[in-house]
Amino acid sequence: MNILALIPARMGSSRFPGKPMASLLGKPMIGHVWERVTRSPIVTLAAVATCDEVIVNYVRSVGGTAVMTSDRHERASDRCAEALLILEHERGIRFDIVVMIQGDEPMLHPDMIGEAVQPLLDDPAVHVSNLLGTITSPAEFEDRNCIKVVCDLQSNALYFSREPIPTRVRGAQIPMRKQVCVIPFRRDYLIRYTQLAPTPLEIAESVDMMRVLEHGESVRMVPTRHESHSVDTDADLIKVERLMRDERG
Repeated sequence: MNILALIPARMGSSRFPGKPMASLLGKPMIGHVWERVTRSPIVTLAAVATCDEVIVNYVRSVGGTAVMTSDRHERASDRCAEALLILEHERGIRFDIVVMIQGDEPMLHPDMIGEAVQPLLDDPAVHVSNLLGTITSPAEFEDRNCIKVVCDLQSNALYFSREPIPTRVRGAQIPMRKQVCVIPFRRDYLIRYTQLAPTPLEIAESVDMMRVLEHGESVRMVPTRHESHSVDTDADLIKVERLMRDERG
């Protein structure tokens, strides 16, 4: 299969302006993400999708592929769909699976891409999947930047929220899970996603996957064996830089 890994990134984040180019260990964060994505053995092509020339110029300067997209996209998934069509036209190739990896995951392990894609390889009825992480602290549970997920018994998402769900009543039988933004789509389903009307809860929660659920379709959740730490604030940047330094030894 031809698998395209797309990293959507933009400088105008409301929570952390300029985040993709924020320095981590002397390198822009987007550079760390791109390098780790390219280490995945299942990825045919990795590219950054952005509406900012500064990101395009940086990625190309280090030998990467960058695609300039519209600056009107509200959702990363819509940006990736545009980049997919541009790359297919430019390279004369049709991809089978498109994996969206958010540009604020600088500690991504390359094997996480394979974990996320596996359900699409195993089951033709799965059109989109997400990695699923474990919430490890009360502070993370309360953090609006952490997208919480409730799943059914078949590992399909029931709901995504920035609020503390399913409940603040802690118990051993109530798992506290979070979305990890490694999101594979079947190629045609990503195009279909862009044709679905945006939905009220998608807009209220600012979570792409709610568009899928509100239209009555499924998102398969895949537990990951790896830890990942996204960067949403300056404090996160400091924490992740320390963790990456420790990782290097």
